[in-house]
Amino acid sequence: MTEAATMEFHPQPQAGPAKPWAFPAPDRTTLDNGLTVLRCHRPGQQVVAVEILLDSPLDAEPAGLDGVATIMARAFSEGTDKHSAEEFAAELERCGATLDSHADHPGVRLALEVPVSRLPKALGLLADALRAPAFADSEVERLVRNRLDEIPHETANPARRAAKELSKELFPAESRMSRPRQGTEETVAGIDSAAVRAFYEKHVRPATATAVVVGDLSGTDLDALLADSLGTWTGSSAEPRPVPPVTADDIGRVVIVDRPGAVQTQLLIGRIGPDRHDRVWPAQVLGTYCLGGTLTSRLDRVLREEKGYTYGVRAFGQVLRSAPDGSGAAMLAISGSVDTPNTGPALDDLWKVLRTLAAEGLTDAERDAAVHNLVGVAPLKYETAAAVAGTLADQVEQRLPDDFQAQLYQQLAATGTVEATAAVVSAFPVDRLVTVLVGDASQIEEPVRALGIGEVTVVTG
Repeated sequence: MTEAATMEFHPQPQAGPAKPWAFPAPDRTTLDNGLTVLRCHRPGQQVVAVEILLDSPLDAEPAGLDGVATIMARAFSEGTDKHSAEEFAAELERCGATLDSHADHPGVRLALEVPVSRLPKALGLLADALRAPAFADSEVERLVRNRLDEIPHETANPARRAAKELSKELFPAESRMSRPRQGTEETVAGIDSAAVRAFYEKHVRPATATAVVVGDLSGTDLDALLADSLGTWTGSSAEPRPVPPVTADDIGRVVIVDRPGAVQTQLLIGRIGPDRHDRVWPAQVLGTYCLGGTLTSRLDRVLREEKGYTYGVRAFGQVLRSAPDGSGAAMLAISGSVDTPNTGPALDDLWKVLRTLAAEGLTDAERDAAVHNLVGVAPLKYETAAAVAGTLADQVEQRLPDDFQAQLYQQLAATGTVEATAAVVSAFPVDRLVTVLVGDASQIEEPVRALGIGEVTVVTG
């Protein structure tokens, strides 16, 4: 009888000790033309990210020309005094670079990503786009047509339609925040190259702009590159535009946007709350995450796992406009979709979750899981240069100190269960929520009225 062979296993590798991590701190300088520069050296990041922030907010758009900031943002990549639109796109492609742009309430942002070996050429193209954009009649006309084509598709999208209606409900009619960020069919149709150039000349200048550069900058003379590229951009000096206060009406009420035959109802429930300058922000982030930030949150646990109403419901806070004097604001919202027959029961259970939260509070286990998810994954979240650049740009845009994000993670880790509970209960009071439902009014109106969560109004979809 032969002896059974034995196997010898190699010892299983063990994880080493965790390395300390903090959100990277940038170096801040100013070019001779007044452009503020934040740079952040990230060893190993061979794709450099550059973000440009322009002090051209949506509330600066001329009356009747909502959307001109968006058209201007898109037109930056449609040719310069040196290159036609096609040539400019080809030059970017030769660099292996991408250039994106968008306009939002705080201003216009351009985002460039390029291999560090091609950074000099790409910065030159970016500088040309800012310094001498062509704004050719034909290109602006094409961008306007494209934007007009997008609007019906956005209106047909239940989530986009709900967001449009919530803004209209929350903010006064005279406020730019009450109207679509990228304009309406009527306002966009009136935009031409002259309007775009006038907006550019009035609001775009290096003295009120900021550049954020993140990547592996070893062996790169960034000062010389910036001087030869963005440093050639000239313009008059000016103070940053004042930030107007945000006002909103969050008296509890329900608006149903009628979509006859809809098999699902899109939910968007929101109000206005404090921005990141408020000391309650860390606790509010933590509490909101416990409420609806992940698959294991309370809202998902009840509405998805227990009741099967939805594929997922999320709670979040999104900064709209930020200011150190407290005049800024964030949108605090709950969003998701449910099947039409269960719209009433789903809303009823959602309000029960909020009431239970106010009565009983969060658990220590919920708080600990949220801290682990929010703080523990941060090093992975910021693996790319673009992620770091985007967050640094957010801080500039929201007039926050350069170490804000690093401090936020420390504050999240130090926030207790009681603080997080108080913050989320204050963020989502059951009697101060504006509810927008995009769905079949003939099926959902009466069940929603019976809930008594506010006056119900039906509008056409």
